[in-house]
Amino acid sequence: MSTAFTPADITHHLPPDFLAKSLRRDVLAGLGSTPKTLPPKWFYDQRGSELFERITLLEEYYPTRAEREALELHAADIAAAAPADTLMELGSGSSRKTPLLLDALAAAGPLRRYVAVDVSDSALIAARESLAELYPALELQAVAADFEHQMHLLPHEGRRMVAFLGGTIGNFEPDARHEFLRSIRGYLGPGEGTLLIGADLVKPPSVLIPAYDDAEGVTAEFNRNVLRVLNAELGADFDVDAFEHVAVWNEREEWIEMRLRATHPLHVTLPAVDLEVDFAAGEDLRTEISAKFRPEGFAAELAEAGFGVVGQWTDGAGRFALTLAEPR
Repeated sequence: MSTAFTPADITHHLPPDFLAKSLRRDVLAGLGSTPKTLPPKWFYDQRGSELFERITLLEEYYPTRAEREALELHAADIAAAAPADTLMELGSGSSRKTPLLLDALAAAGPLRRYVAVDVSDSALIAARESLAELYPALELQAVAADFEHQMHLLPHEGRRMVAFLGGTIGNFEPDARHEFLRSIRGYLGPGEGTLLIGADLVKPPSVLIPAYDDAEGVTAEFNRNVLRVLNAELGADFDVDAFEHVAVWNEREEWIEMRLRATHPLHVTLPAVDLEVDFAAGEDLRTEISAKFRPEGFAAELAEAGFGVVGQWTDGAGRFALTLAEPR
C-alpha cells in the first residue's frame, strides 16, 4: 500500500489564509488588551515544535509521560466501555499516542476508521503516513479544520470516539472551555459516540512550577519563541532577549500561567497589523494558561455541557486523568 500522501489527500475546511488571518486577529486582540496576552497556539512554528518535543523529555515535565502511562494502563478498559468503529482525534498533531487507542478499540470491536483533525497539513500528512504503515487495513482520513469552531463540518459516519488528548483542554479559559465542550456535545448526539479527554490534575506547586520552568531553560526558550514567530510573520521588532520567562501558579484559578516579563521599557512595532505597543519595565505578557483539574470538578463541567461521565482513569501516581463521557 502506498504511503505517499499530499495536501490533496486532506479534506480542507480552512481558507488558504486561515493561519495568517488568525494570527493577526489574535495579536490585535491580545496585545491591545490589559493585561497583554497571546494564545499558546502560536508557539508552534517548526522551532517551537522542536523545543516542545525537548520539553516532553525533560525530567520535570511529567504530563506527557503520565498521560501515556494512563493510556497504557487503561486503553483496554476505555475501549471496552465505549466500543467505536471510528476514532476521531482533535488536534491530532503527530498522533504518537494514537496507536494505544487504536489497538484497544480494534481488540474491542469492529474498528474501521481513524480521522485526524488539525490545522497543519504537514502534521496531518506525517501522522497519516506513519499510521498507514502500522494499520494498512484501516481507513485513514485527514481533515484540516478549526475544531474550536468547525465541529459541525467534521465527518459524522459511524459510532465515534472523539479524543482530545495532551491536556490541551487546560489551555482554554473557563467560558471558552464550556463553549468548546458544548460544541462537541452538539456534534455528538445521544448514542452516536463518546468523548475522551486528557486533563492534568491539581498537584502541589512544587511539582507544577518546575514542569513549566525547567532547570535547563528549554521552556524559557519555548516561551520566548512566540516573539520570534511575531517577528518573522508580522515584521515585528521584539527584542526577544529583553523578556524573561516566568511561570506562576494561580491558586484561585488553579492554573499555571506562563508569562514573558519585560526587563526594561520597550517600544515594539508590528507593521503587518499596523500596531505599536509599549511595555513598562516588569510588565508581563501572558502567553499560556494551563488549567489543572480535580476529577469531580471536571465531571461537573462535562455535565454542564450535556455529558455524563462513563469513567475516569489515571496514571499510577494519579497525576493525569483520562475522562470518558457520553452525550445525555
